[in-house]
Amino acid sequence: MSLQVEKLEKNTAKLTIEVPAEKFDAAVKNAYQKNKGRFNIPGFRKGKAPFEMIKKMYGAGVFYEDAVNEVLDETYPDAAKESGLEIVSRPEIGVEQIEEGKNLIYTAVVAVKPEVTLGEYKGVEVQRVKSDVTDADIEAELKIAQEKNSRLITVEDRGVENGDQVTIDFDGYVDGKQFDGGKGEDYPLTIGSHTFIDNFEEQLIGKKTGEECEVNVTFPAEYHVEELKNKPALFKVTVKEIQRKELPELNDEFASEVSDFDTLEEYKKDIAEKVKKEKRPRPEKTRTGLSTRLWRTPPWRSRIR
Repeated sequence: MSLQVEKLEKNTAKLTIEVPAEKFDAAVKNAYQKNKGRFNIPGFRKGKAPFEMIKKMYGAGVFYEDAVNEVLDETYPDAAKESGLEIVSRPEIGVEQIEEGKNLIYTAVVAVKPEVTLGEYKGVEVQRVKSDVTDADIEAELKIAQEKNSRLITVEDRGVENGDQVTIDFDGYVDGKQFDGGKGEDYPLTIGSHTFIDNFEEQLIGKKTGEECEVNVTFPAEYHVEELKNKPALFKVTVKEIQRKELPELNDEFASEVSDFDTLEEYKKDIAEKVKKEKRPRPEKTRTGLSTRLWRTPPWRSRIR
């Protein structure tokens, strides 16, 4: 791995990292092994299609995003340390060169700790920052805990609503012909998640279990399969099951199941203390530690340009 550091204006810097082709190619193969079960290729059982066949059907870059994320996880921490910079922000990642058999080159634009010259500060009055915790703060944390402990209940007496999880079979057609990857069975889909293109999910609202329908959508201009870009498509869909999310009731029993406390009031007090700590201004030594925490939960996964 090679590294170039360029200092920019406004306390920012750009790291240019070049990763050997062998490491990137290995990451592409790992991405294939992890994702091959997602692809439906005619003539092959699901998960058994060869690497080259999937590339041919879906494009050479079908595994690039996962491969880049793997390489970033392995190389960015070392590059940040080697740069000698005091990094205080998440990196803004840009890929400069990406192709199998060639070195991967990417950039990371970061904010760095500014050099500060202290002026006369003795006798200066400062206002103490309050870290009040509101009822809304506590309710938001309780809502997160409820969502984590929710369960799915099968619905039979109504149609699909936003937020439901449905199980569907679908068969897609472009120009009156089926296309590769356009067919699925027993596919779980959360309505409103925008997992599918265009307004596919919205057109299922109101449909009931066992109902068959036609969904008309248009593939986006940036779709990864060249021949499908901007193409209108018809999907024949069967709704096989509708499930709604049921949240647990907020009571003492809930508190005892999700925390170390026996009552909901005790649980709320604990939440309030934790939120209060989060709201407190962090001391300088904690801020400089940001750079060592960046890669524990890599921030670049959804920010690759």
